[in-house]
Amino acid sequence: MSRTVVHVLRHGEVHNPDRILYGRLPGFRLSPLGIQMAKAVAAALADRDITYIVSSPLERAQQTAEPIAAQFGLPVAVDERLIESANWFEGKRMSVGDGALRDPRNWWVLRDPFTPSWGEPYAGIAERMFAALQAARVAAEGHEAVVVSHQLPIWTLRRYVERKRLWHDPRKRQCALASLTSFHFDGARVVGISYREPAAHLGTGTGVGA
Repeated sequence: MSRTVVHVLRHGEVHNPDRILYGRLPGFRLSPLGIQMAKAVAAALADRDITYIVSSPLERAQQTAEPIAAQFGLPVAVDERLIESANWFEGKRMSVGDGALRDPRNWWVLRDPFTPSWGEPYAGIAERMFAALQAARVAAEGHEAVVVSHQLPIWTLRRYVERKRLWHDPRKRQCALASLTSFHFDGARVVGISYREPAAHLGTGTGVGA
């Protein structure tokens, strides 16, 4: 059976001066630091056998894919299944200390952390992300692919593949900005998962990445 690697990349830092939870809202693009992060990932992948690149339809993900695509002379495909998860709090401030979680108006939305009640069900995220992962594997069969998505979808995908419960503590996600969660396949079967942060040396700025 053929060996294939699909690198699932979280986008770089986003320009978000108002620190809102922007989710699927249009117009949120990479910050200058985010652009540097994308270039750092491209440099880290320079010696890899990348033959296919696909991205979430959101601007920040497509921008992150651009330097990798330019480096390998490849187009960037778009897969709607890679989009950020839907969230009731989209467009609202959700920073630590802003009081959103203490506001009684939000309590009904927060009633069920296991589904979760405030957004797209974890099971739905896992199913669409796994389908997108397998599609990228097929497109790059015997080579390597880069898939650009968002933190919660990537972490949910990893937990799904590792057969762990999908609900989790968001503070414990191993999915930093511009990080690579790489799925190693033997045929259609995942035989390993590796993780690295090629842009970690750049630090983080003030944008909120999702």
